[in-house]
Amino acid sequence: MNAKAIRRARKSVQTIGVYALLIVIAVITIYPFFWTVITSFSGSGGIFKFPPPLWPTSPTLENYVYVVQNVPLVRYIVNSVIICFFGVAGSILVATLGGYPLAKMEFPGRDFIFGAILATLILPNEAGLIVNYITTIKLGLLKSGPGQYAAIILPSLASTIGIFLMRQAYLAIPKELLEAARVDGASEWRIWWQIMIPLTAPTVAAFAILQFVAFWNSFLWPIIVLTDKSYYPLASGLLDLQGQFATNTRAVASGTVIAMLPILVVFLFGQRYFMRGLEGAVKQ
Repeated sequence: MNAKAIRRARKSVQTIGVYALLIVIAVITIYPFFWTVITSFSGSGGIFKFPPPLWPTSPTLENYVYVVQNVPLVRYIVNSVIICFFGVAGSILVATLGGYPLAKMEFPGRDFIFGAILATLILPNEAGLIVNYITTIKLGLLKSGPGQYAAIILPSLASTIGIFLMRQAYLAIPKELLEAARVDGASEWRIWWQIMIPLTAPTVAAFAILQFVAFWNSFLWPIIVLTDKSYYPLASGLLDLQGQFATNTRAVASGTVIAMLPILVVFLFGQRYFMRGLEGAVKQ
């Protein structure tokens, strides 16, 4: 066997190994979702038995009917939509404005400020719970009904990942384009709105999807900060399915599937922009 054939065989073995590893990772990743869907349609039988079933036992829609009858689903979905709309819009505004000066303006301490922003990624999300809770109380957001939406949204508007993604996307835009706009008399606001935002639209879309998922899945913070359950988002509202002494696992699985559907739909329609946006940021 010559050297060329040996290299071809070695490359084939490597390719097979890579695909085998990817298949294993895919199975491990997909299985929890698959198990949840199977459990949501199961009417009887053990749900934790091994090996796990590949098809619902006594398939039924009773679990979904139970969720609809015992949880104010429409109210929780409306709350989630409101939180996602204002949360995503506010996060995009903060990230696009915050990333612009860090990428295209020269001022003392710029790199230090950017480094300090990135350093916050070291802290776990739970580290800010007490500070954010005290802040929402001081602002009086928990006293009024609609203000409770703001109590959920405001602490998450400044996203470190969003500022990082937008800064990296802005860096890919040639400085000559901005200098030409300034020579023509365009203000920084006009440059940001009419040049920077359109050219970084894929990154904005990718960040919007990330924030939509984050706000839609809001669970712990609404439970901590809200005193009125009628303002719970869907993820937190599914706690109504948990009894004091027992939990209807099949009903919880059904509610989880319902909560996951909007995320899957948004990602399926926006995955092209999502991949393009992240690719453009990583290349920097």
